[in-house]
Amino acid sequence: MLLLLPPSESKRPGGSGASLEVPALAFGELAPLRERALDALVALSADPDEMVRALKLSARQAGDVDQNRTVRTAPTMAAVDRFTGVLYDALGAASLDDGARSWLGAHAVIQTALLGPVSALDPIPAFRLSAGHRLPGLPPAKRHWAEETERALAGRAGLVLDLRSEAYRALGPVPGATYVRVVAEAEGGAVRALNHFNKKAKGLFVRALAESRPALESVADLEAWGEASGFVLERAGDELLLFAE
Repeated sequence: MLLLLPPSESKRPGGSGASLEVPALAFGELAPLRERALDALVALSADPDEMVRALKLSARQAGDVDQNRTVRTAPTMAAVDRFTGVLYDALGAASLDDGARSWLGAHAVIQTALLGPVSALDPIPAFRLSAGHRLPGLPPAKRHWAEETERALAGRAGLVLDLRSEAYRALGPVPGATYVRVVAEAEGGAVRALNHFNKKAKGLFVRALAESRPALESVADLEAWGEASGFVLERAGDELLLFAE
């Protein structure tokens, strides 16, 4: 099983790991694309005013220019610990035991705009770049990443659950993946999509999978696991509806 997760704009600073080693990241075939994106980001950071404009940074985010300038030399930490925000706070990876963290490293992939898809345990630095940004000298993010990322992810066989937002799915489409959509039951039995609770529900869902580490080969297997684990899951075409309380 493969879980495809979105990144977060907010990231934990610092880290105790050595600086970024691009060849050591998962999906090593994407190294040339990663190197070009890193070079473009560092080059852009040489002109702070231009970076603020290009990345639409607020006055409060101006310090992210320094993060981007030192992205190749800054300390690293596991990607699943680097990202913060509602989904990652609910996931709470730092509080998981070694077995659960190892499971995330083997089964969870986080889609980023700078490094493409990375394993949950890949050591990465802090940086500021999102799917909607375009780096000077590179094509738009979708054109830069999509084709090669699709090819890299297609090499992972089995059940693929896509929890990414639309913008990040576009950076690495996976034909045949099951898209997980968080909903709530409205009056009359209709369902409605959620915003804030969408991210929280996904984080709790991923945490439960990491803690139980089930052997799942199909959506039907996942639905059965959900029923036993307190998650209401319902198939709807090529989507899987995750009902939040």
